[in-house]
Amino acid sequence: MSLVRRSNVFDPFSMDLWDPFDNMFRSIVPSASSAAFANARIDWKETPEAHVFKADLPGVKKEEVKVEVEDGNVLVISGQRSREEEDKNDKWHRVERSSGQFTRRFRLPENAKTEEVKAALENGVLTVTVPKAEVKKPEVKSIQISG
Repeated sequence: MSLVRRSNVFDPFSMDLWDPFDNMFRSIVPSASSAAFANARIDWKETPEAHVFKADLPGVKKEEVKVEVEDGNVLVISGQRSREEEDKNDKWHRVERSSGQFTRRFRLPENAKTEEVKAALENGVLTVTVPKAEVKKPEVKSIQISG
């Protein structure tokens, strides 16, 4: 297995694993569209105060999402979008919305304050804020030269 690049910018902190059969399977089996949601897209930006993650999760309820920190420095965002119940009398013409489970992992840098992580889901957008520790400036002590 190898790492997948999801954009033109290499992200050394992302740990998504590449599945060589993912796209092939989805194109062959129409019901595999649930796998499309497994790759939930997440933006990660760093501000002077925090690392901010944003995920578009339309139709996902707060109870269907988990935000965790594993091994002290790995942020895990996971959840599930339930499939809409089907009525035998319904005739579907097109199914494009995806459902299923997703999991994303991000290795946080050393300056992340993992004990102060906050998450909010508003209007289908999950925002996870990981505050940054202040960078300690090295203490400089002047030494007098004798002689």
